[in-house]
Amino acid sequence: MDWKALSTTSHYQTAVAVKNELMLGNTEESINGIEELIDALSRSERRALRSQLIRLMMHVIKWKIQSERRCRSWLISIENARVEIEEILEEEPHLKPEVPRLWGKCFSAAIRIAKQETGIKPTLHELSEEEVFVTQYALGE
Repeated sequence: MDWKALSTTSHYQTAVAVKNELMLGNTEESINGIEELIDALSRSERRALRSQLIRLMMHVIKWKIQSERRCRSWLISIENARVEIEEILEEEPHLKPEVPRLWGKCFSAAIRIAKQETGIKPTLHELSEEEVFVTQYALGE
């Protein structure tokens, strides 16, 4: 069975196929399926973390480069992304070490998206962990 293809299509169908292989007594095939499912789930969790980190960084960048356009929806997006990341890391603590590893790529992607959204080329070269996760942004700053 092509476990890699199946696990990228549907985690549920992969689990059902693993169960079927177990019921048929195909232990080795089942193990292969479980290993591929674990890898697929891990990739999915990393993608979710990366996506939220990019979204969070992008809104912080926009906050910094476009002060005249600051609005409540940006504050809500920043807080929402922080909550999502917090929940991902609570549910999947093994991903905590991934944050520093993803930081540079996520920052680069956030810069590109902020530039597209604002039409302004950000001159920021980095964001600190404090700016991204701790600073309390407020209208009127």
